[in-house]
Amino acid sequence: MIQPYSSDHCIRNEREAGIALLADQLAIKFAERASKHDRDGSFPFDNFVDLRDSRYLKLTVPKKYGGEELSLYEMLLAQERIARGDGSTALAVGWHMALILSLRYTNRWSEDLFSRFSAEVVKDGAIINHFASELATGSPTRGGKPQTTAAKVVGGWSISGRKTYSTLSPIVEHFTISAGIEGNDEVGEFFVRKGPGFSLVETWDTLGMRATGSHDVILDNVFVPDEEVISLSGLEKQRQVTDDGSGSLMHIPACYIGIAYAARSFAIDFAKNYKPNSLPGPIADLPRIQQQIGEMEADLITARTLLYSIADRWDRDPDGRVALKPDLGLAKYIATNHALRIVDKAMRIVGATSLSRNLPLERMYRDVRAGLHNPPMDDVVLQNLAKRAIQE
Repeated sequence: MIQPYSSDHCIRNEREAGIALLADQLAIKFAERASKHDRDGSFPFDNFVDLRDSRYLKLTVPKKYGGEELSLYEMLLAQERIARGDGSTALAVGWHMALILSLRYTNRWSEDLFSRFSAEVVKDGAIINHFASELATGSPTRGGKPQTTAAKVVGGWSISGRKTYSTLSPIVEHFTISAGIEGNDEVGEFFVRKGPGFSLVETWDTLGMRATGSHDVILDNVFVPDEEVISLSGLEKQRQVTDDGSGSLMHIPACYIGIAYAARSFAIDFAKNYKPNSLPGPIADLPRIQQQIGEMEADLITARTLLYSIADRWDRDPDGRVALKPDLGLAKYIATNHALRIVDKAMRIVGATSLSRNLPLERMYRDVRAGLHNPPMDDVVLQNLAKRAIQE
């Protein structure tokens, strides 16, 4: 699973090598637990203890608040490697890492709120995610208005509703939510703390990514003070919120590339060591197996090269981030679809044994399917690329 830094063309310096090493060390532990959490559909609290203890959770926090201020490129290096150990843990913690990275550039939160929460991350290992999905609206990226409502009360807001796909819900003590404003068509965003009126319904029982804790969250007149309102009409203009092209969502393709890398490595090790008595050597010597390995390599190198080259462009050109959005989507499209092909080929190399639940391949096969349902969706990516081509 661990790749020597000298052979990884995506690692460019000693800082990045150190980030990769930290993630590799965590991934080894997570890989040992992945099967149990997958079978049980249980949330990997033990993994998050390790993430806290290693200070991983603060890596994208700004340096002025005590974090390491990882760039997008550096965050992807770390996230890809976490996914080599356990895809569910990588995808789940990726939302936390990405949200903090995004807040550094977009200015969506007030400085006071962001500094206070960052201090909690650095000191206590606080974790956060944004809960937006609802059963009636589907993916929030499609633009549906949330049925969760926020009503003005003395000193703040009273929020009621139900959120689905609430990844990290078993462990977060703070989260943000989108809600329709009672009495008009506006949608606001609120910083919510677990407390009176909050409840968790354990609905997450899925084919893949079974350990992300993406349960339903119910809010019943949960109070949010005025100072923890993130966005309402006029607030974003006051803060001069910046559109960063949603670059932080690149943690999603990094996760699926990591899973594919782990499957590819398992299959290669198997091919090098499996010696049926009908052959003079291992199956890795067979031309058809070498062709399948070569096809996996072609897909993996293509996906990684595209992902990291676009992340580097995003880091280096803040003014060009919005224009880069179709390319960011393309990186996700290539990564998830190539990951599907890589894991499929890995299972073909290993053969019927790959279906055994005693091996990790069948879990990886199920986990990579989830990538098709993470934003941006394939149809949106292709439409954006088509629109840009037509305009050009």
